[in-house]
Amino acid sequence: MTTLNPVLEEVTADLEKRSQQSRQHYLDMLKATRDQDPPRQSLSCGNLAHGYAGCSAPDKQKIRLMQSANIGIVNAYNDVLSAHQPLAAYPQYIREFANELGSSAQVAGGVPAMCDGVTQGRVGMELSLFSRDVIALATAVSLTHNLFDAALCLGVCDKIVPGLLIGALQFGHIPVAFYPAGPMPSGISNKKKATVRQRYAEGKASRDELLEAESASYHSPGTCTFYGTANTNQILVEVMGIQLPGASFINPADPLRKALLQETTQRLIAAAQPNKPGLGDMVSPAAIMNALVALLATGGSTNHTLHLVAIARAAGIQLTWDDFDKVSKVVPLLVRVYPNGSEDVNAFQKAGGTAFLFRELRSAGLLNDNVETLIGPGLAAYEHPPALSGDGAVTWQAPIKESAWPEVLRPVTEPFDTEGGLRTIRGNLGTGIVKISAVKEEHRHIKAPCRIFHDQEAFKSAFDKGELDKDLIAVVSFQGPKACGMPELHQLTPYLGVLQDRGFRVALVTDGRMSGASGKVPAAIHMSPEALDAGPLARLRDGDVVELNANTGELTAHVDEARWQARNITQHEHANDTLGRNLFTSFRATVEASERGASTFRFK
Repeated sequence: MTTLNPVLEEVTADLEKRSQQSRQHYLDMLKATRDQDPPRQSLSCGNLAHGYAGCSAPDKQKIRLMQSANIGIVNAYNDVLSAHQPLAAYPQYIREFANELGSSAQVAGGVPAMCDGVTQGRVGMELSLFSRDVIALATAVSLTHNLFDAALCLGVCDKIVPGLLIGALQFGHIPVAFYPAGPMPSGISNKKKATVRQRYAEGKASRDELLEAESASYHSPGTCTFYGTANTNQILVEVMGIQLPGASFINPADPLRKALLQETTQRLIAAAQPNKPGLGDMVSPAAIMNALVALLATGGSTNHTLHLVAIARAAGIQLTWDDFDKVSKVVPLLVRVYPNGSEDVNAFQKAGGTAFLFRELRSAGLLNDNVETLIGPGLAAYEHPPALSGDGAVTWQAPIKESAWPEVLRPVTEPFDTEGGLRTIRGNLGTGIVKISAVKEEHRHIKAPCRIFHDQEAFKSAFDKGELDKDLIAVVSFQGPKACGMPELHQLTPYLGVLQDRGFRVALVTDGRMSGASGKVPAAIHMSPEALDAGPLARLRDGDVVELNANTGELTAHVDEARWQARNITQHEHANDTLGRNLFTSFRATVEASERGASTFRFK
C-alpha cells in the first residue's frame, strides 16, 4: 500500500485532533442508540403490528421473527427531476432482491427533491439550499420508526444526496447505502449549448432557438450530463465507500444498472449484522478527506464547500475551508468535464471513470485506505470496474491501466494541472471560495472598479443598457443564506462570458452561489460574513476599486481605511413571502455562515 501524501497525512491528523471531542460525542450517541433502541427489538407488539400492517404475509413473518434484515428505503423519486424519475421502479426491485435472500424491505419514506434547473433564476431557487436540511429532517422522520436494520437511500441531485446523508448519519449505528439512477445519454455538445445561451444573452438568438437547444441537452430520464453538483455527489459517496464501486455513471437503461442495485441490496443485507461497521464508522475523518481529494481531483462543484462541511459536521468532524485550501495545493487535476472541459460525464465513464481515477489517486498516496466501505476495509475494490457476467450478475473486472480518453481523464503523472483549483479567498471583503480549474491563467488576476447589484435582474438590465462594457468587478450582494436562502446565480454566467469574450476584464464577487456550473469567469463566491450580517460587501460602493487575485487567494477593496470604516452599512431587504418562502423565515433566521456549511442544524 502506497504511503499517504505527507500533506494529507498532516491535514487528516489535524482534522482528527480538532474533531476529537465532537467526533467522540457523535460515536457515543450511536452507541447509546444501538444499546438502548436496537432496531425492532425495542418496539412493542402494537408498534410492530402498525409497522408491518401493509406488508405481505411472508414479509410480516420475517419482520416479526427478527432473524433477517429489514431494509428501510428512503426515496427521493419524483417526475420533475429527470435524474430521479427512474427511481419510481426501484423499491419494488429492492423488495424482490431482499426476498430472494430471505429478507424484507419497506419504503420508509419519501423526501422532497427540487430541480435547480427548473428553479434557476426563479423564486424557487431561494428554497434550494434550505431543501437540503428539509431532506435531512424528512430522512430522520422516515427512519425514526426504528423498524430497519439497514437503509438504502435513493437520490442523485444537488441538495438531495447531502440531505439524505446528513439525515442518515443520525442513524449511523446501522449500515446505509446510496444508489443513483445514472446519467442520461449525451445530447447536444455542451459547447453548442453554451454558445446558444451566450447568443441569446446578446439578443442574437430567439427564445425558440434557446428552448430547442436546452431540450436537446436535457432530453431523457437520468442525471444531467455536465459535471455539476449532482454528478459530483456520485463521485463523493462512491469514494467514501457508501456507494458500490462503479455505480455512479451507468446509464439508466443499461442492464448493469439494475444488477448493481441487486448487488447493493445484497451487500447491505450482509452488512446488517451485529458488530459490522455502520454508516457512522464509514463516514470517518479519513473518508471525508478522501471525498475532498476526489472533489479537487475532478474539479467538482463549489457547492461542496458547503455540503461537505455540513456532512462532516453531522458526523462530528470539523472540516474547514482551510482544509480545502491546503489539500487543493497537493491534489492534481485529473478530469476535464464540462464546464471545466468540453465533454460530459459519459465521456468520463468511457475514459475509465471512477475506477481509473481512484486507481491513480491511490497510486500517488492521495487516498487514505484506513476506511470502512460497503465492500470491506480499504479502497482497493474501488479500482475494479463492474460488468455483467454471463448469468446477469455483477462481476468486478481488472483495474483499468490507461485512460481511453486523455482529453477527459488523465493519469496522475500527466495531470491537467498540478493542483485541484479551489482557493480560499481572504481580504477586507471577508472570506470566500474561488474555483479556478476552468479559468485561464490570464483571467485569474483582475483589478477594476466595481458595480453593485442586489439581484440578477438588476445586472441583466445594466447589461442590456450597455452599461457594463468595460473592465468590471460585478458585486452581487445580499444573496447569502440569511438574506434569501443563498440562490445560485447561473443567469449571470452567459452575460459575464459575453463581456469577457468582448475583451473586458471581468469578475464576480458575491455572498451567493454559482455551484458546479462555475465557468471561465473568475468568481469569488460564498463570501462570509454575508452582507445582511453587516459583512464587508455591505460597505462597498459603485466605483470602488476591487482586486481579486485567484492565484494568491486575495480579495481586496482598495479604499482608504478611515473612509471605509466611516461608511454606513447598506441595508437591503428581499421580499420573501410568495411561493412558500414565508414558511422558511425560521431557516433564514437561524442558518449558520457559509464557512460552517450554511446549515440550520447545531451539532456538538
